[in-house]
Amino acid sequence: MMLRPPIVVFDLDGTLAETAHDLVATLNMLLVREGFPRLPLTAARPMVGAGARALIQRGFSANGEELSAPRLDLLLREFLAHYEEHIVDETTLFPGALSALDRLAEEGFRLAVCTNKPERLSRVLLSRLGVANHFAAICGRETFPVFKPDPAALLLTIDAAGGDSRRAVMVGDSRTDVTTARNARVPVVAVDFGYTDTPVVELAPDRVISHFDDLWGAVESLRNEVSALRT
Repeated sequence: MMLRPPIVVFDLDGTLAETAHDLVATLNMLLVREGFPRLPLTAARPMVGAGARALIQRGFSANGEELSAPRLDLLLREFLAHYEEHIVDETTLFPGALSALDRLAEEGFRLAVCTNKPERLSRVLLSRLGVANHFAAICGRETFPVFKPDPAALLLTIDAAGGDSRRAVMVGDSRTDVTTARNARVPVVAVDFGYTDTPVVELAPDRVISHFDDLWGAVESLRNEVSALRT
């Protein structure tokens, strides 16, 4: 039987792409319209990473406004519509990400995205950044019946991409990603430049990198460790 290829699965926001500028700009659009002051990026960036609903709640809460569920639902729909129109106004891949993707592909790895961002928006974002065709699967919050940190979201993404879960590595930026990988028994590399309220080194991932130039070395060392354990 033919073996499935090894695979690296990436989170999206704060891992592959610096999306905070456009997310915070959309949040500020809602805040200003509702009569509140804009939040500076330095204050709002730590609010990013748990999804649009949480970002809206956090942004309004920072202005002393607690939202009812119906009002939050309405603001969320408006947020998503506006965000899609401005999804790559200032969003970019993190430095070295494209080269890292190319290196992994050259080495025979399948690539996939497992994010809690809506799948359609994730595809739009990656397409407009010009990298959607690098990924064998792009899976979002509603792709499966479960989402991160449920480990099944990661394992189903690996399966959808045709990768081997026994030779998989997760790359993320938050507690959610580390927990997901741990529960799926997949090694995890954490980037330290993403969106997290806890320094990623304190989450005890298998590796921490500060630039995508270091990703290949981290993945290769993890692959060698796994191989050694099986011999």
